[in-house]
Amino acid sequence: MSTTIPAQGLVIDWAQMPTYNTVMSVAVGAGLILLVALGRDLLRSPRTVVTTGWALAFGVLGTILTATGLHMTLTWPLAAGGFPFDNIIFGETSLAFGVLLLAASIFLWHRGAAALERDDAVEHLRETARPVSVFVLGMGLGLLAIAVAGVTYQLFAAPPEEPISGAFAEYPLVEAIFMSGLIALVGLGAILFPLAVRRGGSKTARHRAVVVIGWAWLLAGIAFLLFGAMNFFTHIGLIVNTMG
Repeated sequence: MSTTIPAQGLVIDWAQMPTYNTVMSVAVGAGLILLVALGRDLLRSPRTVVTTGWALAFGVLGTILTATGLHMTLTWPLAAGGFPFDNIIFGETSLAFGVLLLAASIFLWHRGAAALERDDAVEHLRETARPVSVFVLGMGLGLLAIAVAGVTYQLFAAPPEEPISGAFAEYPLVEAIFMSGLIALVGLGAILFPLAVRRGGSKTARHRAVVVIGWAWLLAGIAFLLFGAMNFFTHIGLIVNTMG
């Protein structure tokens, strides 16, 4: 990456440093919010859920995250030497979430309506999701590891040339704590997911796990969606201010 800091400020060769975690952040936020909303509707009244609509929504978001996450994961380093850890933090996690959303989309499209006609619809869906909970748990632990790394190495700090976020450039821990906190929230929900879908056990424990997952993913989802939307301005401003 051709990155220099001359007298006039930071200059980045953007031809060697593509970035698109703006749309990825919006898609992740929307996906988390919709997962919570679907879970709420399933617990309240499963027979009223229109599965095709949810399948389309998850399919759209899953396609975006799978395509961008796969490209970022396989292109090493996508950030052209400046921020290679972005491939791990944004690429691999988005790829995993995107594939999970696509799997949910396919299931809801082909089997969702029939599943919700069952008298034990919620229990059936819990059994369906139980095998993939192992992977969700693993990714949850990975997200917590990313959150710890974010604070330890003070990642995510924006340069002064970036509008809004750049105001905290002299305090890298501010954005590191903010982003790591959001990632940790998603990770907490993912770690509790196997408890929410496990067979047997205490119904009270499962209910508490579902409540914590719902709040963790809802709050993180709203924050990711709004932060990603804001970054459509801040990233454009950063590019304009560093084109040299």
